[in-house]
Amino acid sequence: MSVILLMTLTVGAKKVHTLGDSTMAPYDEKATVTRGWGMYFGQFLTNGWTSINYAKGGRDSRGGYNELWQTAKKNVEAGDYVIITFGHNDEKINGMDRDEVYQYYIGKGMTTEANALDSRGTTPSDTYKKWLGKIVDEVIAKGATPIICSPVCRSYMEGNGKINRAGRHDLGDKFSVLTADGIKENQKVGADDHTMDYAYHSQKLAEEKGIAFIDLTTATKNLYESYGTRAKCEATLFDGQGSTHFNTTGALLVARECARLMKAQNILAEDITLPTDLSVSPADGNFGEAYKGQTLQKEFTLNGFGLSPESGSVSISASEGIQLSFDKTEWTNTLTAEYTGSTLVKTFYAQLTLTQNGETKGLITISQGEKTIEIPVLATAITLDGGAEVKAYWRLEKDENCELTGPANVIGESFQGMYIQRYSNPNAATVWPEWTGYDASRKMQRNLLTGDAWPADEIDDNPERYIQWGIKPSAGMDLKIDLISLFASGCGGNGMCCHIYYSTDNFETRTTIFEMKKMPANNPQYVEAKPVLTVKDGQELLVRVYPWYNGAATGKTICLSDLTIHGVAVDNTTGISSQSKANSQKPIAFYTLDGRSHTQMQRGLNIVRMQDGSVRKMIN
Repeated sequence: MSVILLMTLTVGAKKVHTLGDSTMAPYDEKATVTRGWGMYFGQFLTNGWTSINYAKGGRDSRGGYNELWQTAKKNVEAGDYVIITFGHNDEKINGMDRDEVYQYYIGKGMTTEANALDSRGTTPSDTYKKWLGKIVDEVIAKGATPIICSPVCRSYMEGNGKINRAGRHDLGDKFSVLTADGIKENQKVGADDHTMDYAYHSQKLAEEKGIAFIDLTTATKNLYESYGTRAKCEATLFDGQGSTHFNTTGALLVARECARLMKAQNILAEDITLPTDLSVSPADGNFGEAYKGQTLQKEFTLNGFGLSPESGSVSISASEGIQLSFDKTEWTNTLTAEYTGSTLVKTFYAQLTLTQNGETKGLITISQGEKTIEIPVLATAITLDGGAEVKAYWRLEKDENCELTGPANVIGESFQGMYIQRYSNPNAATVWPEWTGYDASRKMQRNLLTGDAWPADEIDDNPERYIQWGIKPSAGMDLKIDLISLFASGCGGNGMCCHIYYSTDNFETRTTIFEMKKMPANNPQYVEAKPVLTVKDGQELLVRVYPWYNGAATGKTICLSDLTIHGVAVDNTTGISSQSKANSQKPIAFYTLDGRSHTQMQRGLNIVRMQDGSVRKMIN
């Protein structure tokens, strides 16, 4: 699952914490082909070291300090390492600092322009270094070791096969600057002038602080250029959605480069392994828990460097009940992965259906010559027994009201940097999935960002722009959630993009349930997640939609409807009251343990919701 990996923290645990943007962040393998290199860094650690990835898409160095570091530092201990890499989103206002430009606009009475600004952006030689430096200083204060990595390149490759200046995060060929006389655009400095070079200033900060520096900008420049052309580089390393985000191969190779450079600088040299033999990640085939009848998938990556013979193949087979695929389309019991140049990086997927309660076991076997790797497979089917059914349903046809069934409390729809434009059918030609039976007259909630103008050059969600709903248990209860679903669509053009996440810790961590870029207009996409998730008494389950648009535009809307959160409520106490002892609060709703609603107490054990919102078990 695409959630920050917060591993069990034990005395003496040795941890490498990673802070960064979307190029490092974790992604849900079921929702997208995009991968962040921080997802794979841990597989190069040994001797008990583990990696914890706090990176999130859309964060600049300011957000890195104010959000990601504030989460990470709760877990950072003396002796740990913290890898820090930002830069992509620091460039959002062409090299200017967002807060300074905002105050300039406000001072001039230009409120519209101020409100339309992106929430991100720093100056390379000033506020970028300031925010990185604050993280570094506080890491050192914790007794941990900071490492600054310069940002990975974008695949901006010229006809000569070389990554250009902007691709290396040097805006020197075209940038803006805020002066006493206003904003000056389309500025340029010489090729040997590093004033606007984020990677350069990250290195300078490391030198000033006397800490380790890993030059991932140069490392990825060399990696990309080794493919000769931009097309071949992107086809091999990138996710097919532009010049920034990696597929599994790209993310794995960048993680390996970071590990290699650290080892070369004698940083954790004895605790970093760079295998040249055949290996697979993850080595554990535990699919976790799911509900009986669900089909589960898990992603694996084959790695081989310096393989012998120079060209050959690797066979992958699975025991009965487990299917394998390279593309998640065609499934079989055996696969063959070809390789050349003594190098293999290949992703494959395993799939199984839980047909019985309890544990399902199996085996995946990988073979190359005399080399054999066995991956034990385990999945556990569970059921939701007992409790009262809970369903929160937002139709989003004419208002933001929620229909609630069962003992729980709704967290109403709210907006950050967004507002409701209106309720209407997105377009007379709206095409709903055939199975819904809906026609083009069915209305959706149409939402716009504050200011109505989508900024240019957004490649990921903006942390300050989202729509949110939620649910929380009634007092004394836990919620066991088994479904989150909704419809999402763009309207006005095919450039709408969005991420949809849920979280139970106010988005310190999050799980991705949907990602789509360039959504086809007027085609509502059905989003469905079936998590095995318990929301404890005192927690909140929040669902957020983060939209952005592919290019500068006005009037484009994100359309939403039919949000459902479903599960059961269970009593988390052992106390049971009798009806005669519950007269201080008036019961307002009655449920049997299997979730059926009644107008009055039934004989035996009941779940009862009181006027104050609390829920009790009562015997009649």
